[in-house]
Amino acid sequence: MDGDLPERPSRDFERFLEPERKTLLRMVPAVVSAVLAVLTIAGIILLRPTSGERPSLSEIGVASQVFEAVVDAVDEGACSYAPDDPTISCATATFRLTQGPDVGRLVVQEYTIGDTTPRFAVGERVVMDYDPNVSEEYQYRYYDRQRRGVLLWVTVLFVLVVIGLGRWRGLAALVGLAASVVILLLFIVPAIIDGRSPVLVALVGASAIAYVALYVAHGFNRMTTVALLGTLAALALTLLLSWVALAAARLSGFAAEESFILTLAGEIDVGGLILAGVVLGSMGALDDVSVTQASAVWELKLAAPELGWRELFVRSLRVGRDHIASMVNTLLLAYAGAAMPLLLFFVLSNQSLGTVMNTEVVATEVLRTLLGSIGLVAAVPATSWLAAVSAADIHPDELHRH
Repeated sequence: MDGDLPERPSRDFERFLEPERKTLLRMVPAVVSAVLAVLTIAGIILLRPTSGERPSLSEIGVASQVFEAVVDAVDEGACSYAPDDPTISCATATFRLTQGPDVGRLVVQEYTIGDTTPRFAVGERVVMDYDPNVSEEYQYRYYDRQRRGVLLWVTVLFVLVVIGLGRWRGLAALVGLAASVVILLLFIVPAIIDGRSPVLVALVGASAIAYVALYVAHGFNRMTTVALLGTLAALALTLLLSWVALAAARLSGFAAEESFILTLAGEIDVGGLILAGVVLGSMGALDDVSVTQASAVWELKLAAPELGWRELFVRSLRVGRDHIASMVNTLLLAYAGAAMPLLLFFVLSNQSLGTVMNTEVVATEVLRTLLGSIGLVAAVPATSWLAAVSAADIHPDELHRH
């Protein structure tokens, strides 16, 4: 009877099959990453912005040409329009243009002195708005203070700090940051202005940013690929949940004044911009969480090579819980800090918390925070599992190369 039963594979044959299975498992993340990369490139090609002319907002008073000037003189006294009114006073500022077609020209403007009007100092550099289509007397007007010098020095300090601590890895991160800005300004923004779906553009753009930022900063290796897949999986979940939640909340997208202005620029899906904002806003935090989780798994395996994937997964989740606890609070405070004047306005209005939360402008930010946080939480188990399975069978010597 025993001779009629199929023989069980020998242990030697099973050991022969095991390396083949491991090789296939190791190839899966790279293959999936390659397929998604092709889809991302195809999305960029299909959604690429056109080179056609776009409407200008200069017709409604938005500055399109600005030039630098310096304050030559500031005089305070009675206002020209009410010389006998002692309750008000004006400041007359004289600006000398240092850029543009009229370098050296003096522009004199009068301002009513108040809490919201600018106060100038002699020698201060400012920016003047230029409109060549009006009479010469009104071609130039004060637009804003010149802050490029401060921005430049703070940027230099940021670069030095990042490179000083991160060295070559920090320099690579800065290159990834620059690439993200390029994708944002040359693909995402122009494509949305051209009438493309903000949701699709944001999804494709965020995926492109993830590929460039992660691989440039962390290298082309298995750990980075795992972190990338975890990021994209959490991003897809965030997009799905946001689409359902924002549709149920029936947000119009016109809570901000800028949304009304954008309608003058063409056929822009203002409502879709909210969903696109959630996707892009969560992207920056998602890659942080995913890289941290993948790196934690790799370090655990390096410190304890005997650990299997289950133990790696459980231990990395402990790291992830602490990271998520601080990250969620970071998102909340980031949104609250940006909306501080709005929060003060609602507190002074003596409205109940429920009434304030129900307003579209506040509900939008609340939903952004909650939906983005859900994506962050999802990134922890997704990336931890992928990293644990991927690193479980790696020899410790190979970990140094990944």
